[in-house]
Amino acid sequence: MSFFTSRSTRIVEINHAGAGGLWAELVNNRGFEAGGPNTPSNIAPWSVIGNESSLIISTERSSRFDRNKIALRMDVLCDHEGSNTCPPGGVGIYNPGFWGMNIEQGKTYKLVLYARSLGPINVSVSLTGSSGSTLATANIVDSDVSNWTKIELTLQAKGTDVNSRLQLTTTRKGVVWFDQVSLMPTDTYKGHGFRKDLFEMVKNLKPGFIRFPGGCFVEGEWLRNAFRWKETVGPWEERPGHFGDVWHYWTDDGLGHFEFLQLAEDLEAEPIWVFNNGVSHNDEVDTSSIQPFVQEALDGIEFARGDAKSKWGSIRAAMGHPEPFDLKYVAVGNEDCGKKYYLGNYLEFYSAIQREYPDIKLISNCDGSSRPLDHPAHIYDYHIYSSANNVFAAAQKFDRASRTGPKAFVSEYAVHGSDAGTGSLLAALAEAGFLIGLEKNCDAVEMASYAPLFVNTNDRTYV
Repeated sequence: MSFFTSRSTRIVEINHAGAGGLWAELVNNRGFEAGGPNTPSNIAPWSVIGNESSLIISTERSSRFDRNKIALRMDVLCDHEGSNTCPPGGVGIYNPGFWGMNIEQGKTYKLVLYARSLGPINVSVSLTGSSGSTLATANIVDSDVSNWTKIELTLQAKGTDVNSRLQLTTTRKGVVWFDQVSLMPTDTYKGHGFRKDLFEMVKNLKPGFIRFPGGCFVEGEWLRNAFRWKETVGPWEERPGHFGDVWHYWTDDGLGHFEFLQLAEDLEAEPIWVFNNGVSHNDEVDTSSIQPFVQEALDGIEFARGDAKSKWGSIRAAMGHPEPFDLKYVAVGNEDCGKKYYLGNYLEFYSAIQREYPDIKLISNCDGSSRPLDHPAHIYDYHIYSSANNVFAAAQKFDRASRTGPKAFVSEYAVHGSDAGTGSLLAALAEAGFLIGLEKNCDAVEMASYAPLFVNTNDRTYV
């Protein structure tokens, strides 16, 4: 009897599913990099506490981290005494997180930041509620931070407010630089950085696999803004982050290649890595120039599966995971079939990966349900987002699909648009009917996943 290898969900960076969602980082734009590499730059959503007579906020390319050079400079003009006295609460900066930080009474939060100053510093760190109440506070007092200094504090909340913010303030005149400011709850799942409540919701679904890090997020509108896995590994403060130009928001890439692999392992699910094949929505790499991208994919597999002494496996080991991850599936691009260079590029990836990792199954973007593929593949990808009528009718999509050759991976399906709204019985019935069709054709369909799984209600860009 044939059966689904697995049914699961797609956990990808869309609708702030990761940044501001499953990934528990509370600070938005923690490294001040979102405004771009040039200075002066926009520090949003960071904002200023005080006015021009009391402080000047600017950005400089003075960070200690080579891959993200922007740091924030705070020139404090007022003082705790004298003619220009700082207001009682001090002056400084605050970060509202992602539409407010959900601070909960009794919980503890770990603050990590880097600071330096020309003289001694006395900075107040506080979590402040929407009414101005102080939910937690601590002081950073240091007589010598002339060089960049890593500072770590634990804050315990004495109140609850879903619209809290993090404040860094002072009443002392001088110049202070800040960089890479992070605030994380201490109760993330196994300390791996995932919000425990959301993680448990996914765990309870018993997913068979996790497809990551995205679909269009992997491509980018332009290649310069595509997700590049090498920029998302290593210490979090050294990751440059990038602007996801398809979904129009900045990610610090704390949820990176390593974290997605760790997420799959924690969920006891198969990881399915989708990598860029030199194709975005608007530009493509000619097949004659694709080899560096091929090598990048091979390196990404080595990071996941390589020995702890290998070049990329050693970086994984240094991140706390000496044993290889169980990566058996990779997808060459996302929705790129028909693009000018996709097939030529795909064949280069296929040959190289099969030569180095013959057990890995490669997933093609081209639909093989109506006619056989004209290129080798172990699995082919199929997506459907449509009205309830069309999704329901697609239950018959694989009735006549070939029973020999690669099987289908229905990696994205959902009723979309007005029929779906914020969730409807009509959409649920249509999707259930579609799934019945997939199960009826389980000798032609290997895997299926609903998409997208998460949506932040403040960013319903694609549902």
